[in-house]
Amino acid sequence: MGKDNSKLFILILLGMLTAFGPFVTDMYLPSLPAMGEYFNTSSSMVQLGLTTSMIGLAVGQIFFGPLSDRYGRRIPLQVAMWLFIVSTVLCLFAQDIHQFVTFRLIQGIAGAGGIVIARSIATDKFSGKELAKMLAIIGAINGIAPVVAPIIGGVFTEAIGWQGIFGILLVLGMLLLAGCMRFRESLPAEKRLATKWADTFNSFKVVLRNKQYICYVLQLAFAQGVLFAYIASSPFIIQQHYGYSPFAFSVCFSINAIAIGGAAAFSVKFRRPENGTLIGCMGMLVFSVLECAALSLGCSFWVYELLLLAVLFMMGMTFTTSTALAMECERTNAGTASALLGAVSFSFGGIVSPLVGIGNILVSTGIIFVICSVCSLAGILFALGRRRLKVRFYMAFSTSQKR
Repeated sequence: MGKDNSKLFILILLGMLTAFGPFVTDMYLPSLPAMGEYFNTSSSMVQLGLTTSMIGLAVGQIFFGPLSDRYGRRIPLQVAMWLFIVSTVLCLFAQDIHQFVTFRLIQGIAGAGGIVIARSIATDKFSGKELAKMLAIIGAINGIAPVVAPIIGGVFTEAIGWQGIFGILLVLGMLLLAGCMRFRESLPAEKRLATKWADTFNSFKVVLRNKQYICYVLQLAFAQGVLFAYIASSPFIIQQHYGYSPFAFSVCFSINAIAIGGAAAFSVKFRRPENGTLIGCMGMLVFSVLECAALSLGCSFWVYELLLLAVLFMMGMTFTTSTALAMECERTNAGTASALLGAVSFSFGGIVSPLVGIGNILVSTGIIFVICSVCSLAGILFALGRRRLKVRFYMAFSTSQKR
């Protein structure tokens, strides 16, 4: 047995695995029109590839999570990477849009393996505040990736076309496979769930009985709803409503990405993760209400952008802390817990994204921000419970003096 992997290696590997989801779903968005012409099909059929990839990302996490609890992290992770490489090659050589959409589903399932197992590895190797710090860095990457991926895709689409984007994903898959081969098992055989194959997925029943875990998951899922509502609406609001160029839109995307990533890193300064989540949820609700009112009244671009920055910063604070809280609740079933966490979050993203296009996009976006923020705050309040709520309110604000 060689020595264990370094902390830096683990951080880089987990960060890249976590960014898988956004890169699978978002990187090829700028190339959708070109793909419609290539496959001689409608834009809605091309967009179906995005929908199926998100379904794959949700379903795949439910599949790979329990398997990693039973068989360890290393083997399922390598299987996921091989499946990702094969499905990406198939996407590159798809003969028609129907084949492409099918292969995108498989690609999403494979990408989900990397995402869910990455969180489980972090839980295996770290605990308490150290786990929160590791998840903060991973959360920062996960927060930046969804807004950076389309920018990267836009640059490469003009230079090398849509096939080039999938070529980049193929190279990324190969690099991650090499990293997974070097990765040393983080879940020893004696700590794995010793269950029959038929009982492998029964751990979902155990996890679903943990009401506190469910509350943390729902809190995170509704916060993700705010993120996906922003991603789906901002191109139309900034470019069509305010009349800015695609380049200006990319600059705004980058600034907002920094806000999300910075908030995720800042959240670890709280002594207790609950405090960071509580403050983040309350701030997200306050600024969402202000953003909703401003958009309804036809505010200027700068009012929209400044309030949006505040919403996204507060939202980013909850990503790391709520993930750490949820995973701490179910350390024994970390793979299953991570699977449900990711599956529910991506499912919420798939549900919320098309809703912003209903009616006036300014009004619908603001309303969705408020609804998701209210539900997210309710999740953390129910998780804390009545007896601890008053204490948390006091500690949340007194902590800022001791950070």
